[in-house]
Amino acid sequence: MRVVWQAAGLLCVGLALLGVALPLLPTAPFVLLAAFCFARSSPSLHDRLLSNRVFGEIIRDWHMDRAISRKGKVVSVFAMASSLAISLALAVDLAIVGLQALVLCGISVFILTRNTPPWDLGLSILRGPWLRDVRVM
Repeated sequence: MRVVWQAAGLLCVGLALLGVALPLLPTAPFVLLAAFCFARSSPSLHDRLLSNRVFGEIIRDWHMDRAISRKGKVVSVFAMASSLAISLALAVDLAIVGLQALVLCGISVFILTRNTPPWDLGLSILRGPWLRDVRVM
């Protein structure tokens, strides 16, 4: 079973990497899923993912605070709005665009109602190297 979890984790990392380059493919859910899979299959890959300078912060924020950074929220909502605009510009059937708008609105509400990590709130007491030391797992 460990091999299955590890293969699923590697697939999720690959999809997350594609999501960095492709605006319509989400990155964070695949990173979180990869961390979940690696926690069950490979402690070394799990630790490597957590220590990654790009993906590690996303995982730690979600694990510690169930939080999404302000930048992550803005980028994700902008990408969803852009995909809806592209659908309209390509004259996709209005029923499909309506369904797409409904789904994207639901996802946007979910994303925007998640906590913002304490380090991203702009509070001066939370700034400094001690916060980063605390956040490392």
